[in-house]
This record gives sequence, C-alpha cells and structure tokens, in this order.
Amino acid sequence: MKLIPFLLAGVAALAGIFAFTAPAANQEGTSTFVTEIPPGYRDWRLISVAHEEGNFHSFSAVLGNDLAIQTYREGKAAFPDGAIIAALHYRHVPSEENNKVFGQDQSFVPGTPTNIQFMVKDTKKYGATGGWGFAHFQDGKPGDEAMMKTCFPCHNQIKARDLVFTRYAQ
Repeated sequence: MKLIPFLLAGVAALAGIFAFTAPAANQEGTSTFVTEIPPGYRDWRLISVAHEEGNFHSFSAVLGNDLAIQTYREGKAAFPDGAIIAALHYRHVPSEENNKVFGQDQSFVPGTPTNIQFMVKDTKKYGATGGWGFAHFQDGKPGDEAMMKTCFPCHNQIKARDLVFTRYAQ
C-alpha cells in the first residue's frame, strides 16, 4: 500500500516530462523556410527600392502586404503575425534608349530577374528564427536548404528592427 503513492508520483512525473518534451520534439522537424510563393504579391504596395553592388549588382523592388505596409506607416518596430515582405531582385543594365536622350551613360533599368525573396511573420510557426520564415525563389523554385540557412544569422544582427533591413521610403 505504501508503494502506490510512489508509483502514482512516478507515473505523474513521467507524464509531465513527456508532455513538456513532446512539443519541442515536434518543433525540431518544423521548417523555418517558406516553400510556396505567397499569392498576389505582385499587387502589394511598394516599401522601398534598393541598389546593391558587389556580388549582387542588382536592383530590388521591396513590396509589402497590407499588414507590413500598415506597420511601416505606423512606425512600429515589431511586425505582427501575417505581415509579409517581398524583395524582387533584377540585374541592372544600361538603358541605351535613355542614354541616347541624356547624351551620356547614366541610366540603368531592370534586366533579367535573379530571384524573389520573402519574409513571412508567424511567431508560432517560425519561433526558432525570430518569428520570421524566410524564402528564396529562383525561376519559381525554392532555394536549397544550405543557402536558406544563411538568412536568419544575417537578419538576426538587426534585432532592434525585428530582423528587417528595409526601411520605409516615404
């Protein structure tokens, strides 16, 4: 009879350990990468543009869904779940047509697209990466895992801005 309370306590302890560790085990297999292009992104509003040299040598149009735009306009530091930011990257090329008008080489326009990148805010799904899921699509196909693993360490360096590099162009 004295053994029953100890057995019940042991079973309760094991059940507690199992309940505590089971969600963590499920989260390990959860991807921190977005594998589908969000529908309608080409209709989103402009957040900003970017020009990157070096290895990138590209122009970017950075777009946001309604929640992202609202967050930027309200000047909030943290984005709510459901906010999505898209970066459309293109090589830049000289515009012969424009340069003829200007009389010198000074005009560049988007050339071939290089990739599309997304950040999707979902603090439950992407808790391991600061609440953001990252995506990189080239020719409509998701980037490989090795390349995708570089996103969070880079973005994590700007925690004060909720991991977002792009500032709102006013």
